[in-house]
Amino acid sequence: MRTDELTRRGILGALAGVTALIGQRDEWVSLFDGKSLDGWKASENSAAWRVTDGCLMADGPRSHLFYTGPVQGARFKNFEFEAEAMSRPGANSGIYFHTEHQEQGWPAKGFEVQINNTHTGEGQYRERKKTASLYGVRNQYKTLVRDNEWFRLNILVRGKNVQVRVNGTLVVDYTEATPPLVAKGGEGRVLGTGTFALQGHDPGSRVMFRNVRVRSLGDDARAPGAGAPPADATAHELLSLAANNYPVVDYHVHLKRDLTLQQALERSRQTGIFYGLAINCGKGFTVEDDETARRFAESLRDEPVFAAVQAEGREWTQMFSRAAVGLFDYVFTDSMTWTDNRGRRMRLWIREEVGTIADPQEFMEMLVERTVGILEREPIDIYVNPTFLPEPIAKDYDTLWTEERMRRVINTAKASDVALELNDRYRLPGVQFVRMAKQEGLKFAFGTNNGSAKDLGRCEHGLEMVKACDLRWQDFFVPKRAGERAVDRKGQILRS
Repeated sequence: MRTDELTRRGILGALAGVTALIGQRDEWVSLFDGKSLDGWKASENSAAWRVTDGCLMADGPRSHLFYTGPVQGARFKNFEFEAEAMSRPGANSGIYFHTEHQEQGWPAKGFEVQINNTHTGEGQYRERKKTASLYGVRNQYKTLVRDNEWFRLNILVRGKNVQVRVNGTLVVDYTEATPPLVAKGGEGRVLGTGTFALQGHDPGSRVMFRNVRVRSLGDDARAPGAGAPPADATAHELLSLAANNYPVVDYHVHLKRDLTLQQALERSRQTGIFYGLAINCGKGFTVEDDETARRFAESLRDEPVFAAVQAEGREWTQMFSRAAVGLFDYVFTDSMTWTDNRGRRMRLWIREEVGTIADPQEFMEMLVERTVGILEREPIDIYVNPTFLPEPIAKDYDTLWTEERMRRVINTAKASDVALELNDRYRLPGVQFVRMAKQEGLKFAFGTNNGSAKDLGRCEHGLEMVKACDLRWQDFFVPKRAGERAVDRKGQILRS
């Protein structure tokens, strides 16, 4: 064989070896050999990381394990990353991308995809963000996977778009604005290039990883149809809340008219507002029996949304069982449907049923009395459409809702552990009511009460109240665990 042919083959062989190391575009390449920490470098407390049973395990004080191996020179821009993970009860962890190695502290650059099924926080800090959140940017608040079970996390980055999937379910579809909207304290959270890191959070967080792999995409890769959300003041306020641990959740969304489940999921991913989807349960409403309620709850079990009961009318407690209501994440109601002192059942938003209000003061006393009774007796977690008045007297809202009446409702809600909705549809309640409620320690919840896709807002009234009343993340409601919800505490009133 000629010398130049031998040389050519030698060069090709060497190139093949290099290619195997750096990875070809669109080909999956393993980043972990299942035997050692080769290609990975731990930050502080490196002893917290070890390889056991073919898995990378974090078990010890805070330490981040950065990929520093030969694939792509440990520099990734557009890629698809995938790993299987399993967390032990109470564990907190995550996967960083577009980051850089550092010896101490939390990575200052890049984004984190959260791993947290049951961790609740440390000290006074409450951790709300669950597995598959794009931490502080697009948070999701529902546990979609269980501890002690393997699950698959997939991170896809193309241009300005990031998608995160857990076990194949799309949870995050975030497109960075141009120029990027950056929340206070989040200056390093912009898309660029960098490596990956696995998080060891604390001595109580035991997490394992396996089948860690990546496929590199071209620098010109783009997500089809990925348009940036409005880069306006509201978008920036929502992002800032998400970055500062406020639960950015609209707890009062209905699949009505032209709004389907898939459209709601798309809207949620675009705006960064997590949704609670509610079904109207009560006499003359969408759902009047346990079986229909169960079907709705089951249809949302594996979706990244909460499932809620909107309890309608005072008869609902005898129409539904504790077991059926217990399938939902929370229950809410309002004081817009009740029977007056003359035995007339009315819905306050229907002018014909309300009729003429000859004595507004007498009407207000009935309304407050009915509201207090609902809050005291019914197993509800959130009081929605709060302080609503029917059209004939709505113009006198500030006069009719006296301080004494507001205080009766607020004190009863506090005693019954009921949160207060900041309602977009009716822009209720007013600033004075919210300030009084905050002073008494009530929790708040964003809520739209949309009638269709067109009036599904972006928590605008709630954002106004956050600023006007200086509401903090600690002031906001999150659904409680089974055993602590209203249905668990007061469910005996429901049908057996």
